[in-house]
Amino acid sequence: MRAAMEEAKAAALRDEVPIGAVIVDPITQKIIARAGNRTRELNDPSAHAEILVIREACRLAGAQRIPDLDLYVTLEPCAMCTGAISFARIKRIIFAATDQKGGGILHGGKFYEQPTCHHKPEVLHGLMQEEAGTILKEFFKMKR
Repeated sequence: MRAAMEEAKAAALRDEVPIGAVIVDPITQKIIARAGNRTRELNDPSAHAEILVIREACRLAGAQRIPDLDLYVTLEPCAMCTGAISFARIKRIIFAATDQKGGGILHGGKFYEQPTCHHKPEVLHGLMQEEAGTILKEFFKMKR
């Protein structure tokens, strides 16, 4: 999660919403891909940290599914990212802070609870929650 926090801080320095993500091989603990949000930089509303790391991990694997990998992210993924995580068949997602407004796992549409969901990863949350929340609050405080 520390690496995801580093990516979130780097995103804030680029004036992006500070969310970071890493994909990790749980056996070797090696980081396969890492990214922070780049929606403004790329003029791409889908360039969320989670989408970027999924794209890179799939590219490196040469496959559309990465079922043996874990995703660490600093904020509860939105509905779009939650869907991508399911379609990539990611084994486990670990996120720091919950997102009552935009989250798609514990809040909102609760994607993984829908009967149309084909794959539900193991979900863990709360790891480094306070630090992730502080990064986000400080970013938006500066914006106001």
